[in-house]
Amino acid sequence: MQTVRVRIVAAELEAKRIADVLERLYEDEGNPVSIYESTDDGREWTAEILLFEVEPDEAIADVRSRIGSDAFSAPVEADILPELNWVEKSLEGLKPVTAGRFTVHGGHDRDKVPGGGIGIEIEAALAFGTGHHGTTAGCLEEIDRLFSMREYDRVLDLGTGTGVLAIAAALRSRQPVLATDIDPVATKTAAANARMNGAGHLVHTFSANGMNDRRFGEEGPFDLLIANILARPLMQMSRDIAAHMQPVSTLILSGLRIEDGPRILFAYGCHGFHLSKRGEKEGWLTLTLVRGRPQA
Repeated sequence: MQTVRVRIVAAELEAKRIADVLERLYEDEGNPVSIYESTDDGREWTAEILLFEVEPDEAIADVRSRIGSDAFSAPVEADILPELNWVEKSLEGLKPVTAGRFTVHGGHDRDKVPGGGIGIEIEAALAFGTGHHGTTAGCLEEIDRLFSMREYDRVLDLGTGTGVLAIAAALRSRQPVLATDIDPVATKTAAANARMNGAGHLVHTFSANGMNDRRFGEEGPFDLLIANILARPLMQMSRDIAAHMQPVSTLILSGLRIEDGPRILFAYGCHGFHLSKRGEKEGWLTLTLVRGRPQA
C-alpha cells in the first residue's frame, strides 16, 4: 500500500493550528497526523499527515481542498515513503518527553532519563503513541498521579497503540495491566514494547473491536480504565465501558479536543461517573472521571 507524506511547514503556533485542523478534517478516515520541530532554532515546525493509495499530487490537492484558507500561504509538499519505513522516519529526531515520573525516549536517549524517573523506551513501530502528543503526555501524568494515591486491582488500557500507557501503569504499580486494541498490529507492537521495557510479564494484550468481546468479562470488572482514543468512539462505548467497570472505579479519558468535554461528561454522567480532574495540554483535554468514592 503506497504511503504519501504531506508536509506543511510554518512557524510553531501556525503549524500546531494546522495540525489540529488536519486532525479534525481527517478524523473519520484515521489518517495519522503529527507535529514536530523541523529546524534547530525552532523557527520552523512541520505539520504532517499520511495518506494512503494516492499519488503525491493527488494527496496535495486533497489536503488543500479540505484545509482551504486555513493553511494560508504555508508551503505544502508531498513525497512517497518507502514501504513501512514511514514510521521510523516520523520518529527520527524526536526528543525524550517527560510527563510525571515517566520519560518516553528512543534507544539512543536512554541516558536522558532523570534519576528516580521511570524510562519507557519506544522505537519506531506500526502503531502510534510515543508520548510526544498532548493526549499521551496528559494520560501519563494522570497515571503517575493516581498511582501515587492508591492501588488498583484491575487496569485496562483500551486502544493501546504502542502500549506506552499500559507499560507506564505496569511499571508504576508493578501490577498486571490488560492492553487491547482494534488493530492486531498495535497489540503485537504493544506486547513487544512491554517485553523491551521489562513489563512483558505484567502487560497482557489481545485484539478486540469495542468492549463486547467476552474476554473483557473474563478479565474484568476493572477499577481503572485508560482510553486515549477519540471522542466519538468514547461516547459510543460509554454504556459498554461503564458496564465493565467496578462500582468504585476511575476512568482516564483523552484523545479529546477542548470542545469535546461537555459531551463526554454527559455521556459518562448518565452511568454514574463525575469529573474528578480536568487537564489541558497543547490544546488537548484529559479527563479523570470517578464513580463511587475512589481517591482520585
